[in-house]
Amino acid sequence: MSALVVPAHLQTFLALDFGIKRTGFAVGNRLMRTAQPQGTIAAEGDARFVKIAQQIKDWQPDALVIGVPYHPDGAEHENTLRARKFGRQLHGRFKLQVFEVDERYTTTEALSMGAKDADAAAACIILEQFLRSIV
Repeated sequence: MSALVVPAHLQTFLALDFGIKRTGFAVGNRLMRTAQPQGTIAAEGDARFVKIAQQIKDWQPDALVIGVPYHPDGAEHENTLRARKFGRQLHGRFKLQVFEVDERYTTTEALSMGAKDADAAAACIILEQFLRSIV
């Protein structure tokens, strides 16, 4: 991942590992460049956004980070488009900047590390990749 220029006033981030049935969460900050998994929401549609709103209220992030999946060769697929649409919906509803991170293999990595909640662990990996990439 190439370096991202992210405004310095954006310090705290909430990452989401979007899935059709489940969305994992992690929170982290720029100073420590670390993230902590915060669980998974098993909800769809508006119910998902109600639960996301609660996470945003609890953590007060400056911006959001979402994982966007691609095929191993980098090609987009149906879930790539779904994740991007989800990012646009988040921005529209919560008026927070949304950053996209290539999430290829994050769930596999989370499972290989023995994660009990693979979605939250994947969100954590997504956020740590993002935090390492910003300048």
